[in-house]
Amino acid sequence: MMNKINVGVFFGGCSPEYSVSLSSASGVILNLDSEKYRPVLIGISQDGQWFHYAGPVEKLLSDTWQNPADCVPAVLSPNRGDNCLLLLKESGIERVPLDVAFPVLHGGNGEDGTLQGLLELSGIPIAGCGTLASALGMDKDRAHRLVSLEGVRVPKHLVAEPDTPARRMEDFAEEIGYPLYVKPVKAGSSYGVTKVACREHLAAAVSLAFQYDSQVLIEENIPGFEVGCAVLGNREPITGEVDEIELSGGFFDFTEKYTLKTSAIHVPARIDPAKAAEIKDIAKRIYLALGCRGFARVDMFLTPDGQVVFNEVNTIPGFTEHSRYPGMMKAAGHSFRQVLSRILELALEG
Repeated sequence: MMNKINVGVFFGGCSPEYSVSLSSASGVILNLDSEKYRPVLIGISQDGQWFHYAGPVEKLLSDTWQNPADCVPAVLSPNRGDNCLLLLKESGIERVPLDVAFPVLHGGNGEDGTLQGLLELSGIPIAGCGTLASALGMDKDRAHRLVSLEGVRVPKHLVAEPDTPARRMEDFAEEIGYPLYVKPVKAGSSYGVTKVACREHLAAAVSLAFQYDSQVLIEENIPGFEVGCAVLGNREPITGEVDEIELSGGFFDFTEKYTLKTSAIHVPARIDPAKAAEIKDIAKRIYLALGCRGFARVDMFLTPDGQVVFNEVNTIPGFTEHSRYPGMMKAAGHSFRQVLSRILELALEG
């Protein structure tokens, strides 16, 4: 009988997207091929404590996982070649082997390259992007700069620091015109993002964004609608079907992303097949330009005159059964279980 592969599934984390991570990790755990993979659950609390979690998946969804009955304090061995989690039991240290790590954290301290750096230092194969691509994916300013060098259009933007004069921000806003977007440079799930309709609301939007990061983007509004493309692979990636976000008003903020109260997601997107093929090609170019591996979701805008404009890359997109990434791959004929297995195979290929 084949030995199962130990998959370290990391969840939780000390970022505003903690609750999203619990949902995504549950989706991953429930859809892993149990004949091939054995999940080793590694929970990180909101204050940054690490635990080996041995309870049921349901407690992740209710956020009751962190309790003495189900958790043992744990740390990752930094020694290259150990490839294990160290359980800090009262009776002593117990080692749990890890064949591959699957970070399912969103936002800072998990999706931004910090955890990936620790895993690379330890020599544990990572399911998904490594340190550099993860950091670039989280940093909207630097990602835009690199993607523009690839010949892909990006929105005009200004990076504001805490000491940036208000007049400079106001002048740039007038230059690109209202409405516009104000967003943290490094944050996800639309936390701290505001669509600003006029000058009077600019300062409040900037103040909100600074609550999530030390740098803020003031970015032009791109007419049209948002499309996304799931990308899977290392050197020769494939894509899922393109999806389309239909909004009834406003923008795709946190509430809409996770409830779809007034919006809808269409997959495949309601666009011409030739345009869909172009979007897939651009998504792969962006993916490779940023050094992505394993998987990522590339988000873009499609303007009324047919231009494709880069928005951002999500190196750890939502992973519930109803999330966009699994949905796009399913539309291309790949089940959630097949996608997860392929992601792990890509990590182990090196």
